[in-house]
Amino acid sequence: MNAPLDHVILEARGIRKSYHKNQIELPVLRGVDVAFHRGDLSALVGRSGSGKSTLMHLLATLDQPDEGEVWFDGSRIDHLPRRARDAYRNHDIGIIFQFYHLLPELTAVENVLAPAMIGRSVLGYFRERKSLMARAEAMLDRVGLLDRKSHKPSEMSGGEMQRVAIARSLMSEPKLLLADEPTGNLDTETGESILQLLRQLNEDDGLTIVMITHDDAIARRADRCYRMQDGLLVDRLNSESPTAPANRLVA
Repeated sequence: MNAPLDHVILEARGIRKSYHKNQIELPVLRGVDVAFHRGDLSALVGRSGSGKSTLMHLLATLDQPDEGEVWFDGSRIDHLPRRARDAYRNHDIGIIFQFYHLLPELTAVENVLAPAMIGRSVLGYFRERKSLMARAEAMLDRVGLLDRKSHKPSEMSGGEMQRVAIARSLMSEPKLLLADEPTGNLDTETGESILQLLRQLNEDDGLTIVMITHDDAIARRADRCYRMQDGLLVDRLNSESPTAPANRLVA
């Protein structure tokens, strides 16, 4: 049974995207339609080159489609001016990357604070700095790293850096998280702890999460699984189906 339309928080409609190398056109997305539902932990799975990361960049408005539309919370967003798209990424969504993208010269708590600093004027930031610092520390505490708040990325493990990145993504109280291969650079045990943390955020806070992965075993543990191949959406699997409950990701 399809979810009601008002339960859709993020949607791609007829998305096409090609890149050009010299005079050669390289089609990456060939007409993708997909809707992600509010409150779900969804997985978008596919092999390298399937188009899943390109689609995530379009959903995050880090790039724009050649054709088609991206809708968030009932409004079209792909055609917005740059400043409006920047505001969408700063306030409405959080993004988690495989390679963390932490600023090496900043401490853990300063990295978590970065979105708040970017989204405010200098004066506005200093007016709110005490409350913002308290929130940044609370987010680090949420991911179990408050005792590492003064450490820089070079002093942290991969799992710790990913937890800082998750804390940073939560700083603006987003409605949705986009996680691009959040365990792809981690060992199995550390990756499992990150997956459990994402599920906890999903279940305890009702946070909608869209996770990009190449790993079928991880994807099938989500509430909904969408498979991509050669730039097309080719399969959908809900965790309510008989093949999936035993593998569902639980905290």
